[in-house]
Amino acid sequence: MFNPQFFQDDDAMGGMFPAGLMRGVTGQVTRRFDEYYRCYPVVMLPGPERETINHGGKVILPPSALDKLTRLHITYPMQFELINGSRGQMTHAGVLEFIAEEGKIYLPFWIMQTLELEPGDLVQIKSTELPDGQFIKLQAQSTSFLDISDPKAVLENAFRNFSCLTKGDKFTFSYNDQVYEMAVLETKPATAKSAISVLETDLEVDFAAPVGYEEPKKSSGVSTPATGGLPLGGTIHNAGTMAKEINYASIAPSSTTAIAGAKAVSSNFLLGGQKLNAKKGGNLTPKASTPVAGASTNTQPPPPARRVNGPQPLRLPPGQLFFGYDIVPLRKKTGEEKEADNGMKPKFQGQGQTLRKGGKLPKDTVSDDGLKEKSKNPQKKEPSGQRLGSKPR
Repeated sequence: MFNPQFFQDDDAMGGMFPAGLMRGVTGQVTRRFDEYYRCYPVVMLPGPERETINHGGKVILPPSALDKLTRLHITYPMQFELINGSRGQMTHAGVLEFIAEEGKIYLPFWIMQTLELEPGDLVQIKSTELPDGQFIKLQAQSTSFLDISDPKAVLENAFRNFSCLTKGDKFTFSYNDQVYEMAVLETKPATAKSAISVLETDLEVDFAAPVGYEEPKKSSGVSTPATGGLPLGGTIHNAGTMAKEINYASIAPSSTTAIAGAKAVSSNFLLGGQKLNAKKGGNLTPKASTPVAGASTNTQPPPPARRVNGPQPLRLPPGQLFFGYDIVPLRKKTGEEKEADNGMKPKFQGQGQTLRKGGKLPKDTVSDDGLKEKSKNPQKKEPSGQRLGSKPR
């Protein structure tokens, strides 16, 4: 009845069954960790809150599990199958620490959702080996994932908390105080377990369109104003062309009404002036104003009239430009016109200047070299006067 070799084997189940049933294909005794634990979410773990564990792919086992794994010579990385036999669900995970109470295992919340477990349910844990991953295809479960500027760097940082991933998992990770959910659609290499190891491997990642994402509709090339409300800048006039809307005829450079409109219509001084001081002798008798009960004595200012003849403000819908100025090409001159212009230009202009200082030269004599000289025989004028000895008549 008693088997003396019951506790000699590393495997506790080795003494209950014949050795032939415990041998594998290679002829060696099968060494595999296989236990049942009561599962609880990580938030129920005693001690301070550890959010990184809840957004990762590693579990917390009791110290007895470490002792058994050591005796079974399970080497790093320790990877496990998590099986919910009552629901037929399975996934894979790694181990982070061995600090749980005996008979308990603490799981991230997304693993409990994947296995459809409730706190206190039994879950089966088996040791396994998974191949290094080569390719994985992910799908974000919300369009908010598109707001991340560098998803590659964010996922590389998030995968540090994972040891393995299984096809069908919907894991979570935290970034900028926001939790994102990601579904695993495909893994390579393809195995019967549909799981891969993400530790120390070059993993190619592909993304499917997020859940709820819609492709932007291609526009026809004609921008139309939105009808939901008033756009920025005011109301957009839809009647007629843009030139009619802004009254381009009054502001065009070639229009004759541009100057008149600037003086009359566009001017802010359209009314006649009034003098503050009355003329002398004028009798100004102010009109008697009798207050009426229930009526205000203040005159209401007239409502501002909308200008329809002058230039109107240019309000364009988004993505539209308006070029309304006339294009006048520059006319090139012909060869004859260039020669005529050159012939009309004077060769020498200006007045000469003399280097000699002194009075002005007489105008009647001019030398050959262009300088004015004094006349050789100037006419002498006799001075008119009176003699000292003459008597007055």
